Amino acid sequence: MNILSLAEVQKRASMGEAHAQWVLGNAYLSGQGEPQDDHEAAKWYRAASAQNLADAEVSLAYLYAYGRGVPKDYREALRLYQAAAFEGDPVGENNLASLYEHGLGTRRRPAEALRWYLASAQAGNPVAQSNLASMYFLGRGIHRDHEQAARWFRAAAEQGLPEAQNLLAVMFYKGDGVARDYMEAALWARRAAEQGYSRAQADLAYMYEQGRGVPLDYVAAYSWYTMVVAGGDHHSASRLKSLAHVMSPEQLRTAQAHAVEWQHQQSESQPAKEGMGSFSLLPPDR
Repeated sequence: MNILSLAEVQKRASMGEAHAQWVLGNAYLSGQGEPQDDHEAAKWYRAASAQNLADAEVSLAYLYAYGRGVPKDYREALRLYQAAAFEGDPVGENNLASLYEHGLGTRRRPAEALRWYLASAQAGNPVAQSNLASMYFLGRGIHRDHEQAARWFRAAAEQGLPEAQNLLAVMFYKGDGVARDYMEAALWARRAAEQGYSRAQADLAYMYEQGRGVPLDYVAAYSWYTMVVAGGDHHSASRLKSLAHVMSPEQLRTAQAHAVEWQHQQSESQPAKEGMGSFSLLPPDR
């Protein structure tokens, strides 16, 4: 946002234009164009929410859920997410479902969580698609259905959500809810791994180590394990030690060089965040 456009936004927000008020709230929340100020962000989100702008209702609900600029209040967050959800906002629908699922601001209501995740998922929200898949996979208050889980993980994976990509990879690897297919497992694990998702990096390394879905390649396995360990996950360290015993000095040097190159490439981008409900291919004794 440049200075001129910000000045125009401020003018329109002061005149009561809801969308401009929401944009100005975003500027204060992010600190882009305005000094970072959660209280000012809440002020402008509240003004826009009073005009029933769904985007602002979602943003203000977020502040209440995390206690930023306002007292932490899940009930108020629930009310605002409900307002946005009833207006058909997919983010509001997903976040409302999450509160129902986890019993925040209300008692746990799995049926309502399922209802709103489904509404958001059908609108194309990949986060909701993954959350809905997790409900089916784990049987959280509903009948466990791994075929439905695979369907919705795939929908989210095809939109690039790394956690869903890796969970789908695990399902293909194990033949869980889908026909076992190691090549499909490797394809989805790679897509997540290349986004910096450490669980997928470890799983892809394991597939290279075992030669399943990809050619047996200790150099590639060692490189990916090195990435995971360097990122702070030390569970793969034992796999590195085991591989080192069967690799030549030249292979080790090549693998370490590849890992350094990949780490440099990924340091220029934001690694994908780990989420809840992740599963791995690695043996438990790693």
